[in-house]
Amino acid sequence: MKHIVVLGAGRVGSAMARDLAPDFKVTVADRSEAALARMAASGIAVRKADLATPAGVQAAVADADLVVGAVPGFMGFATARAVLEAGRTLVDISFFDEDCFELEELARFRNLTAVVDCGIAPGCGNIILGDAARRWDRVTRFECLVGGLPVVRTWPYEYKAGFSPIDVIEEYTRPARYVKEGRTVTLPALSEPELLDFAGLGTLESFNTDGLRSLIQSFPEVPDMKEKTLRYPGHIEKMRMLRESGFFRKDRIKVGDVDVSPLELSTALLFPMWFMEEGDEDFTVMRVVVEGEQAGRPVRAELNLLDRYDPATKTTSMARTTGYTATAAVRLVASGGFTRKGISPPEFIGRTPGGWAFIRAELAKRNVVFREA
Repeated sequence: MKHIVVLGAGRVGSAMARDLAPDFKVTVADRSEAALARMAASGIAVRKADLATPAGVQAAVADADLVVGAVPGFMGFATARAVLEAGRTLVDISFFDEDCFELEELARFRNLTAVVDCGIAPGCGNIILGDAARRWDRVTRFECLVGGLPVVRTWPYEYKAGFSPIDVIEEYTRPARYVKEGRTVTLPALSEPELLDFAGLGTLESFNTDGLRSLIQSFPEVPDMKEKTLRYPGHIEKMRMLRESGFFRKDRIKVGDVDVSPLELSTALLFPMWFMEEGDEDFTVMRVVVEGEQAGRPVRAELNLLDRYDPATKTTSMARTTGYTATAAVRLVASGGFTRKGISPPEFIGRTPGGWAFIRAELAKRNVVFREA
């Protein structure tokens, strides 16, 4: 039985560990004793580890056959590099800012498979695009709309974070890149708001985020590509106000006799309001549209997802959709269904015959169902 080490015992990391435990030997590594205690209570092996240092990561994965990365984005790149330097296969969901292909030479030198950005978005949308590009003669347009939201809307933000809150703020501050008429366009995050209607949910607000990531490099031939995040109407303006007022700045400023980081102060105030309590229900909504040509005819695919909190397992929808995409990829890699060496963003799985069908089937087994329009 393969030994899988999950780095990070947060909401998504713990969901992945529980999902993998029936089929693999699973160990969860984290520095939080409280988080590890919760995992141990589920019957999963735990390991206290300092994942903020390469030495700590490498010690945590020393006996692993495969590693699942589930650390916050600001730690993700260094963690992935440490895993590869330790000679371990990797499936990673961390939303790190760095270019994943900077690790390509290392992964190839070590002859390792490393699947990165393998959550719901980036993740499933990439796989769907890769699958369409494999089957069609040409792809002309790709659009991914996605959001995770609480069922109960609570003033003032009407939002709770289904994954690392610091990564949510990254979505609001990183410049957003998309492709229009063959050119990469960069705009501020939260730009170009649109109101869109979704069946069973009503009206949501979309805005630009930097969700295309590796797709810009992987599909230079696709002339139009865009990814937008969804929130309840009104959320964008509040986040823009905070950002433009400097509350998300990372540098330190002097307030009286104290040096303060605006971002650290903001997170200290915001995160308790965004924290999902036990039993808080959420949902994930996603719409992926791909257009192109096949045999001289226009073709179009639209896949929709509406997933909800699972009260039976007390698992949030964001943990389900993000985590189970990654665990499906783990099963694909572990079974020999995906063997490419080097850094592989999720679209490379989609380009592999049967890749999307495998991921989709694994998600459906867990009642995460994509439906054609």
